[in-house]
Amino acid sequence: MQIKLLLLDFDGTVANTGRANATSYIEALAEEGITISMEEYRQKYFGLRCPEFLSDIGITDPVQMDRIRRRKVEIYPTHFDMVTLNKPLWDFVQDFRRQGGKAVIVSTGHIENITNVMRYLGIENDIDGLLSSDDVKVSKPAPDCFIKAMEMFGATAEETIIFEDSQIGITAANASGAAHFKVELEF
Repeated sequence: MQIKLLLLDFDGTVANTGRANATSYIEALAEEGITISMEEYRQKYFGLRCPEFLSDIGITDPVQMDRIRRRKVEIYPTHFDMVTLNKPLWDFVQDFRRQGGKAVIVSTGHIENITNVMRYLGIENDIDGLLSSDDVKVSKPAPDCFIKAMEMFGATAEETIIFEDSQIGITAANASGAAHFKVELEF
């Protein structure tokens, strides 16, 4: 069977955004009087979605959570100089697309954050689609986002390869039935 579709997580897979994300959270939290170190973030919270991350550090007030999330989004673009493209993977993806395949970013990240980083990296027009957790009822680790992407592009699980970096993403990839590769970038 021929591979027709590549599904790619964004943060930590297509782009190394870990340091920029962590720095943005650390600054937003500091404005609230909460201190965490880069090492603590890397070891305990890297890969968690914002609500889970904030709950894990003890923030339960929805108003405060929303304020921190919004502030992190505002700060994030000021740290894009820390973001790097996973060039070997991206070159592979573009080669695949030139041969007629389709490539879709499937992420738990927010569309606005992803598109801003893609614009910064100059890759916003080099992809066939973008799905986020906003596009499905249940996010990763459920396979819904991968299954929806396959349906949208008319590919079966056997015709799809998924690239992921987190355990949550790998769990979703396994449940989708598609083959997958784990990507490991330095934080």
